Amino acid sequence: MTDTLTDASPLSFEEALERFDPVLGFEVHVELNTKTKMFSSAPNAFGDEPNTNVNEVCLGLPGTLPVVNGKAVEYAVKLGLALNCEIAERCRFARKQYFYPDTPKNWQTSQYDEPIAFDGYLDIELDDGEVFRVEIERAHMEEDAGKLTHAGTSGRIQGADYSLVDYNRSGIPLVEIVTKPIVGAGSRGPELARAYVSAVRDIVKGLDISDAKMERGNVRCDANVSMMPKGTTTFGTRSETKNVNSLRAVEHAVTYEMRRHAGILAAGGTIVQETRHWQEGSRTTSSGRPKSDADDYRYFPEPDLVPIVTTAAWVEELRAQLPEPPADRKRRLLAAWGFSEQEFRDVVAAGLLDEIDETVAAGVSPSVARKWWMGEISRLANARDLEPAALGVEPVTISALNGLITQGRINDKIARQVLEHVIAGEGTPEEIVTARGLEVVSDDSGALTAAVEKAMAENPDVVEKIAAGKLKAIGALIGPVMKETRGQADAGKVREIVLAKLGIEG
Repeated sequence: MTDTLTDASPLSFEEALERFDPVLGFEVHVELNTKTKMFSSAPNAFGDEPNTNVNEVCLGLPGTLPVVNGKAVEYAVKLGLALNCEIAERCRFARKQYFYPDTPKNWQTSQYDEPIAFDGYLDIELDDGEVFRVEIERAHMEEDAGKLTHAGTSGRIQGADYSLVDYNRSGIPLVEIVTKPIVGAGSRGPELARAYVSAVRDIVKGLDISDAKMERGNVRCDANVSMMPKGTTTFGTRSETKNVNSLRAVEHAVTYEMRRHAGILAAGGTIVQETRHWQEGSRTTSSGRPKSDADDYRYFPEPDLVPIVTTAAWVEELRAQLPEPPADRKRRLLAAWGFSEQEFRDVVAAGLLDEIDETVAAGVSPSVARKWWMGEISRLANARDLEPAALGVEPVTISALNGLITQGRINDKIARQVLEHVIAGEGTPEEIVTARGLEVVSDDSGALTAAVEKAMAENPDVVEKIAAGKLKAIGALIGPVMKETRGQADAGKVREIVLAKLGIEG
């Protein structure tokens, strides 16, 4: 066998599963939303000018000493409890040695053999209601690295002319959640990947320990995949697709890697143990660097930090503060909203439960909130190849749009236009409707009556049908009126005017 067959054509998903069984593993990194960083007093904030939220500790200057962020430890314990983990009575930090430009100390302060939480599990509900238990090996604390921006035509490390580093993210507190190897998922592996990451995101949002915006990298997943021939139990060589930051991308990355591994193995090649990069445009992965093992990092206990000791009383105090579990919340919302089980599963599968819940809290009925998020917002997101939440539409925006419709100031068609202008950054729905003159045409000036009269004059056959009692034919006049009024006519008002013109009682 050879390791040169790395460009063999991927098998189809169906053929891959006929010949091989997948073994999966996920490492989900959760950025904590503490006010300051993990080991320094530098601000933990997103979106500021590069290299402004830094101090001597973030930059790894000689002679500096770290101090543990107590709130980050509290958050890590809460997350461990929510993941059904055991909480360590004593744990410590270690130095993970490696050189990379975004790690100015030349090591990452992490936890190795003594994580704060271990031996947990999550029961993951798939789209059809089947529950799959994912066992969690550990959840450990560490600090984030800085961010590299690769400059050049590609925008990626391959082919970049040079790279810029921003240390604002360096030192932000993280919890890394590592699963045990997952076997038995079969064809549902990609679906399980998406559902698992979604469940973790729901948990950290519910705990309010992370902003949990995947598009910002607050939650990101390293997806590990290997394939073993049918009938065997020895795990294959794994690859790790790094920093996948959307639910859709996690599902697609696992699908592609399953197919890629199967293609190489079926052609007689061997898999290189490596990290890989997700390419959203082509929905493929590309080679990164050979994957290091623990020995390569030369872990040793961090000499500048004392061990962390927890007490049973403190852990139980934090356990009592945990919010409603996501599974219980889903059951409550299903009953409260009145959706069918399939409608509710579709919402959960789309990752829109929180958005719809917040929109309902903003005063919109559940059915209307679902219509907007599962309909127009999802359509616009798909057109941009984004997750719906990444469009930046706020629940109050949907509430404002619905209010304008209820008041009769705009109709559904205009509301969809207004939404696009909101996404483009033109302001609130009220501001956009006013600035663009998008209110429905009233008949205060006679404009709507004039448009109706014109439509009736141009469609005498339709008018005859209506006069003969075939009132459904009014629909054939609404189109021309809408065209005349640029879609701003009130269809109900059009019907009233037509009937009045023909002397027919509504």
